[in-house]
Amino acid sequence: MTPFKTIRARAEKRKGGPKALEKLLPAKPDLKRLAKLGDDRILAEMTKRVFCAGFAWSVIDSKWDGFEDAFLNFQPAELTFQPEDYWDGLLRDARIVRNGAKIMSVRDNAAFVQEIAKEHGSFGRFLAKWPSSDEIGLLDLLNKRGSRLGGNTGQMLLRFVGWDGFVTSRDVVACLRDAGLDIAEEVKSKGDLAQVQAQFNAWAEETGMPYTYLSRICALSVGENRSDH
Repeated sequence: MTPFKTIRARAEKRKGGPKALEKLLPAKPDLKRLAKLGDDRILAEMTKRVFCAGFAWSVIDSKWDGFEDAFLNFQPAELTFQPEDYWDGLLRDARIVRNGAKIMSVRDNAAFVQEIAKEHGSFGRFLAKWPSSDEIGLLDLLNKRGSRLGGNTGQMLLRFVGWDGFVTSRDVVACLRDAGLDIAEEVKSKGDLAQVQAQFNAWAEETGMPYTYLSRICALSVGENRSDH
């Protein structure tokens, strides 16, 4: 497999040098901050990622204040006690995108968040303790115990709440394939995910860098050289 220093050097060349590349990297993951993140904010991010899946993110962002109001600021305990007519009413609520299956996922995920919080103190604490070396295990849990949190949606959730992990975007997968990993162009199978995890684990050990950085640099090293990457 290609050593990560080679991939980083390619990304630096494409983006204008080491300093230019560093400016394109996200904030360093902060597990203490993640552990303190409220369950309402976790549920809010779950909801945003679910509604953004297959939809224009800009539309969801523009309506987000309405989502906060309609879903009671995403307080899990309040949502799980709402009667059926509350949920029926959301199907006609113009403040949000009226997708029935996605609306009901909020109720299911409110219960999921409460279950995890009961087991671990809070959902944020649970995430902060889960090792980056087993992202595929965490994604599997989100898929099985959460609602509509499988695949890319689960990865995006983890990225946006600040958990340190990789994302199998088109560019990241292209980077991995170019580096020698025998995986499909769309990583969906457990076997391919296991290979991706193992490679990021190896690169993390090689570099000491956060998985989020490894993933982003990987993406920046291939594909269309977009100035707003």
